[in-house]
Amino acid sequence: MDMDQTQHDRPAVSSGWQRFLRGAGAVSPIYYVLAALMVAIVLLNPNFLQPIFFMNFLKKAAPLVILACGQLFVVVSGGFDLSVGSLITFTVLAGALLTGGDPAATWWAIPVLYGIGLAVGLFNGLVVSFLRVPSIIVTLGMLITLKGAALLWSGGSARGYLPDNFRLFGRNMITDLPLIQVIPYALLVAVAVGAVAIWLLHRSNYGKAVLAVGDNPGAAAMAGTRVPLVRTLAFVFSALSAVTAGILLGGFSGVSTDVGDGFELQAISAVVLGGAQLLGGRGSMPAAMAGAVTLSALFTLLNLLGLPKPLRDAVQGLILIGAVAYAVHRKRRRV
Repeated sequence: MDMDQTQHDRPAVSSGWQRFLRGAGAVSPIYYVLAALMVAIVLLNPNFLQPIFFMNFLKKAAPLVILACGQLFVVVSGGFDLSVGSLITFTVLAGALLTGGDPAATWWAIPVLYGIGLAVGLFNGLVVSFLRVPSIIVTLGMLITLKGAALLWSGGSARGYLPDNFRLFGRNMITDLPLIQVIPYALLVAVAVGAVAIWLLHRSNYGKAVLAVGDNPGAAAMAGTRVPLVRTLAFVFSALSAVTAGILLGGFSGVSTDVGDGFELQAISAVVLGGAQLLGGRGSMPAAMAGAVTLSALFTLLNLLGLPKPLRDAVQGLILIGAVAYAVHRKRRRV
């Protein structure tokens, strides 16, 4: 009897172990890459693990994490948003011009900036959804338009300054905490945005809809999904994330005409590193956020190695090409 019981138990144990192995194998490679980069940074600079240095690293990574959250919605729906970098620049320059350095103006200027972001996202989404213009063309045009509008409004140079309460979330920290000592407001904002984005993509009906639209828009429409609405909302989320990142970057680095340059490609690189399928239908929000932190860690490592910015940009381009090639290879193997 005992022998029979043991024989019946073995398949269950084996099955459970196999499920564990499959679950472990399903972990995105980006987490291993991030861990390896962290080890390399610590070997070059052991002080990196001190709370103040590590929290400063996370503070700098927070805007890209937020951008990656918004960008993933667009990529999963089958598109790209190249306008986010210019929207960041517009947010910073417009914030300085609207507030004029007056702290009292911050409380109405920030809602205005989010209103502009909402309008940009709606425009991108509606043109892509109803006029059938490829998203890469629409958002590239918006990139140029926003950068031109920002420079025209500011006279071609950085004007004014952002009041302290505007810069609060980008540069200030909560201090005197046990163990971790400090925590940046920017990190709290990134965690909040990430939590909402994770829920939207992986727990809500909208998340199921956007994945279905990216995978097969025709089948999604036949199933009753409002494809134009789903795609438009993805661009709205991306634009609002760019405004949020712009507010943090303005607080961190101040007013600049090139504060958002390159962030559109960094956001796309982050979601691709996180395993998102560029043609839509597949993506993980936690992995995309990890991809953003990984890029920030890579830039930190390259800085520690003393490499110049042009070389860092070249490395980022190679990473993007390699990540896309890996994603395509993995998709072909799956087929």
